[in-house]
Amino acid sequence: MTATESEKVPRALQAKFGEITAITDGFATEHLNDEYRQLIRYAVAALCRKRPSPVATGKANTWACGVTHAVGIVNFLFDSSQTPHMKASDLYRTFGISQSTGQGKSKLVRDLLSMGQLDPEWTLPSRIAGNPMAWMVMVDGMIVDIRRMPRELQEAAFAKGLIPYLPEREQDG
Repeated sequence: MTATESEKVPRALQAKFGEITAITDGFATEHLNDEYRQLIRYAVAALCRKRPSPVATGKANTWACGVTHAVGIVNFLFDSSQTPHMKASDLYRTFGISQSTGQGKSKLVRDLLSMGQLDPEWTLPSRIAGNPMAWMVMVDGMIVDIRRMPRELQEAAFAKGLIPYLPEREQDG
């Protein structure tokens, strides 16, 4: 389990975590899926563990929208070719906040958690195999796709936590 895969929250922020995740859990159940629900919970917990925690102040629905939007950006939620997907304007409306507030909070969340598009730490588990950034490793000064390297290097990269899992071996035809 990585730091991003934890719902551990300081006692002082457990109520705020519960308030925010009650909102995000309902949203994910209605509009997204369980993978999004869990990843959003991890992000809220990570924000609660920051010192000082930014979620200690502000409205729960604003944080819920910001975190959901941030995780959505990493996973291309706003791309209609993806499933699930939705318009950002619908997300803001559902959380009851303005576009500028939603974008601002999302930017803050992404900055605080060092999130970016295709970030392996914040990619939905079902999409990690297709995320090229999850497989890029520096070997002898060159960045390579570890899936194309010898098994020994793959095993070493996995042991160091550089890749999410060992890729399947290609079968002989």
